[in-house]
Amino acid sequence: MKVDALKRLREELGKRDQEILRLLNERGRLALEVGRVKSRNGQEVYDPSQEAKVLAQLTGNNTGPLPDPAVRNIFREIISSSRALQAPISVAYLGPEASFTHQAALAHFGREASFCPKPAIADIFREVERDLIPWGVVPIENSLEGSVRQTQSQLISTSAGIRAEIYLRITLCLLAGHQRAEKIKRIYSHPHALGQCREWLRKKMPKGEQIETGSTAEAARRVLEDQAGAAVASRIAATTYGLFVLNEGIEDYPENATRFLVMGKGASKSTGNDKTSILFATPHVPGALHQALTLFSKAKVNLLRIESHPMRERKWEYLFFVDFEGYAEEKKTEKMLQEMTARTTFLKILGSFPRGEQA
Repeated sequence: MKVDALKRLREELGKRDQEILRLLNERGRLALEVGRVKSRNGQEVYDPSQEAKVLAQLTGNNTGPLPDPAVRNIFREIISSSRALQAPISVAYLGPEASFTHQAALAHFGREASFCPKPAIADIFREVERDLIPWGVVPIENSLEGSVRQTQSQLISTSAGIRAEIYLRITLCLLAGHQRAEKIKRIYSHPHALGQCREWLRKKMPKGEQIETGSTAEAARRVLEDQAGAAVASRIAATTYGLFVLNEGIEDYPENATRFLVMGKGASKSTGNDKTSILFATPHVPGALHQALTLFSKAKVNLLRIESHPMRERKWEYLFFVDFEGYAEEKKTEKMLQEMTARTTFLKILGSFPRGEQA
């Protein structure tokens, strides 16, 4: 009886699979038509605003039992495959392979995109600015260690804009080429990753010399050549580079996430759930910053983040990075930014883009 019931259920699943396959191919044919229209109109194949709307609508209509994150993951790959039918998409990221930036890029663009690792954040910006690669993914801030200064420095002068944002939950592992923790003398990783598990390393590996690398994946590659070395990196890095996971979840706080930016030319359209990033400088006089910031309250615009960044050419003077809710071309926001221009010595809109799903 139970065997017959299982057989019937599997037959029903098989019918649903065939129906899903038929619908996926039907969707693919429609995607090809969309691609032809975009090509005639000179539009981008990857449209972050449209994709954000599609995912928001799907999760908004989701009645379960699939949870919303599962729905997003499934349709991210469906969209990625449909996009690939239209034209190949190339994405530069801070490499090497299996870095957290690589994982963020995969989570956002899906596996059908072509991913190009770059050794430095500045290289990613240059590739996008020179139209060599249309899209780039860079880290901007970690919930524990704060902002990534290299990215902030590039944002000051780049001709590219922020087109989307990605949040990635960070789980750190201690990786090595063997399973003998007592033989570890050196620990490699990106400085932010080392900072995120500072207390764990102090207690568990107090004699380990900490060596900074450009990324966690680079740390994993270094360990391949150093039998006395270990890397703080991801489980995916262990799989990619053939390393053993000595310890998992070594970050000091479980709520550890990193925010990434998708950089590209042009501008994203309004979705109704957007964020805008700007950069500005104020006159070097008392009350100048206060006068600029009061405009947010006056316009009833929710300020999400503000951070100062030192000017390299002017000692003790600062630029200010600000994120706020809304789209730059909305009426109230546009008016506020016009007023801010009059109260600042420099103002740059870095981009308006769909708000990412927080990890």
